[in-house]
Amino acid sequence: MSNKKWWESAIVYQIYPRSFRDTNGDGIGDIQGIREKLDYIQSLGVNAIWINPMILSNQKDKGYDVIDYKKVDPLFGTEAESDALIKAIHDRGMKVIFDFPLNHTSDQHPWFQEALKGEDNPYRPYYIWADPKEDGSHPNNWTAAFGGSAWSKELNGNQYYLHLFMDSMPDVNWDHPLLRKEMADVLNYWIDKGIDGFRLDAFIYIDVNKEFPEHPDEMGPGQDLNEHGENIQAYLREMEEEIAHKEKDVFIVGEATSADTELANWYTEKNLIDKIITMQYFPEKEEHLDEGVPERKQHLPLDVAKFKNIQKAFQEQQKESGGPLLFWNNHDMPRSQHKYGDADEHRSNAAKMMAALLYLQKGIPIIYYGEEIGMKNLSFDDPGNISDAGVQKFYEATRKAGWSHEEAMHHLNLTARDVSRGIMQWDASEKVGFTEGLPWTLYNREPVYNVKDQEKDENSILHFYRRLLQLKKTDVFQNGAFKLLDTTETTYVYTRTLDEESALVCCNFSDTPASLELTDEWQNAPIRLQNEGNRLAEGRLHLAPYGAVVFGKQ
Repeated sequence: MSNKKWWESAIVYQIYPRSFRDTNGDGIGDIQGIREKLDYIQSLGVNAIWINPMILSNQKDKGYDVIDYKKVDPLFGTEAESDALIKAIHDRGMKVIFDFPLNHTSDQHPWFQEALKGEDNPYRPYYIWADPKEDGSHPNNWTAAFGGSAWSKELNGNQYYLHLFMDSMPDVNWDHPLLRKEMADVLNYWIDKGIDGFRLDAFIYIDVNKEFPEHPDEMGPGQDLNEHGENIQAYLREMEEEIAHKEKDVFIVGEATSADTELANWYTEKNLIDKIITMQYFPEKEEHLDEGVPERKQHLPLDVAKFKNIQKAFQEQQKESGGPLLFWNNHDMPRSQHKYGDADEHRSNAAKMMAALLYLQKGIPIIYYGEEIGMKNLSFDDPGNISDAGVQKFYEATRKAGWSHEEAMHHLNLTARDVSRGIMQWDASEKVGFTEGLPWTLYNREPVYNVKDQEKDENSILHFYRRLLQLKKTDVFQNGAFKLLDTTETTYVYTRTLDEESALVCCNFSDTPASLELTDEWQNAPIRLQNEGNRLAEGRLHLAPYGAVVFGKQ
């Protein structure tokens, strides 16, 4: 009997529910909209769906500021509709993964409202409090990810509460046993509802240094001094013991934005976290950095040479555990096909090449909604309309440094997280088949780059993704060994090998043609998949701009 877990062969489709499909005309995507499109999702070849938070929230951070972990937010639908969605996903043989924001709650959560009643309230220890300095100022010089101090003073007392993110999102205190018990209870509630996996949001910050040391800078991010704390493994181990993790084969994914290969292994090697989502995949060319403006919102080109080394390191370090998570995009980052590929002349080829390059490696692909039709980022004209942290500060700094408005917005439209959250382009009608109402955000309306148009075109990005994901399900791409070959900086070439079967994936990560010499064993091998404009001649493979060719042989 095989001990293989279901998620080891998962192909995940990520849905940002606000933007996927609206069925009641309020301009916001909903549960029924997801259910309506399940046949389409399944047709892609995925077997699991990750859904961003739909639990009751104050919506200041779009669902990550929780008011009640066990209630469905009426913005998206009812509890009955949620149950029906889970059942409908299971009926199609797919799994469902929920987001779990466990580092903080909303300041409207009943726990926090109780905690505000005084230092002797039983819910007070559910959050992190500190006394002011002698002069009455903040406990230390930590800043929050959304700007300003990481501390806010309670109105009816003398202490400050910690919020590493937004001031309306107080951090919970994982050092408190009753808080940990409550969180395990929440997970069990959803496991009993049929949830097959969880993404643990911002979990690397749950072990806060209670000595509250000063940041070495005049003011600096509190996250810097509180990530990857030594108690996290103990918290996770206890949580695993309290929930039906092993018995029901629940997939636990941790968001660890700063984790390199060693840290990823530190979390996964003891089977406390199954897989890690890290933002370290995408190194950029720092020589293009303008040191006169904030670094965080500057758009820089991808450093393909470093990218190759990082991919190789993750492949080698995690080869025994089925490989890493493989993703280009998510709700917290711009769409990479637009940011690092080509949104204009070579848009289709770039989208196909990037999919082949990443998802045919060893590991679990995560497809972000709309990626399969080549959706690009939104384009904002006014920084005031972007809710992402640091946008206004960046814009003002660039203008003082002499940047034009257009130049500043170009960078923001390739770095702010809001730009990746546009509504799903189902067709080219006025509201792109998303809603009958007024969409909650900006959106792109485009011929060709929508589901309806691409269904009709066998050469579309959509059909390429379907063929690619069928290929991904074959033994060699599921279980074969990975080897990155030594080629030019902008070509990315690797083999997958399993017993007598092998595959060669050749990708050109640039807007100029590239040429590769094929060894004898590959010159007559069948082509399993390719995008447009490539050709074979006299033992050489000529790759088009953003070309991709996949050979296979047995």
